[in-house]
Amino acid sequence: MLNHAQQQDLGALLPGSTTENGSTRRTALKAALGVGYAAAAAPLMAQTAIKTPSDGLTVGEVMIDVNGFSMPAYRAAPAGKTGLPVVLVLSEIFGVHEYIADTARRLARAGYLAIAPELFVRQGDAQGYGEMAKLIAEVISKVPDAQVMGDLDATVKWAAANGGDTGKLGVTGFCWGGRQTWLYAAHNPAVKAGVAWYGRLVGPVSELTPRHPVDVAGQLHGPVKGLYGGADTGIPLDTVDKMKAALAAGNAAARASTFVVYPDAPHAFHADYRPSFRREAAEDGWKQALAWFRQHGVA
Repeated sequence: MLNHAQQQDLGALLPGSTTENGSTRRTALKAALGVGYAAAAAPLMAQTAIKTPSDGLTVGEVMIDVNGFSMPAYRAAPAGKTGLPVVLVLSEIFGVHEYIADTARRLARAGYLAIAPELFVRQGDAQGYGEMAKLIAEVISKVPDAQVMGDLDATVKWAAANGGDTGKLGVTGFCWGGRQTWLYAAHNPAVKAGVAWYGRLVGPVSELTPRHPVDVAGQLHGPVKGLYGGADTGIPLDTVDKMKAALAAGNAAARASTFVVYPDAPHAFHADYRPSFRREAAEDGWKQALAWFRQHGVA
């Protein structure tokens, strides 16, 4: 969590405002990447959150060049090792806060170079909003899928130059990041496997979101395992059925994709810092994810 001084420094700033030295809230928050929990995620249940130690790991913020733009990302990897399989970690709408950083550390402890890029940084500070509706309207809804795909491509390039074996590339994501997991598995031929946690599968088409997972299901480059909740009120099970049908009619990677639906689990059941957390489903899903990556050459 942020210490008292950090909370005062960040809490005193509004999105887009400046500090005395002229830095923006974005700059201040960038220094806290992977620290604390996003305000809009409240109510928090931080006492249940998993705390993965960083001893024996190389962890912290790195900057990734995306055509001249510096994008922050949280990196975790076994210390002193190279040639590591790579897993991209795609956040929920709350950005790269403590939960996402901890997930990266869990993957690092399993032997991966895990990288969580801050994919909203051009549009605003996802961690700095206290209202979810305002966060979605002012930041998340303005993020183009094409921008995300380019940022992830740049992250893969960075991984290849910094100890990663991108011939063993996986991607996993939660909620918003779960949707992007499906899209990236269809975008990048290097993806060996993906694990999508309760990502939306269908939706309205727009200039920024021209296609959804159901539209690209047949063109996956690596098979994806979808981990979904049967009690998720935001993702009806009939949309999972539509996705299954689209996968069955697709290429080999699509047909190899599969779903696990936890009947009583709500949305965000893996988010151990929120009331939606369901330990049994989360722990089983994590085992499923690691096994899926090993099965498909991301190990």
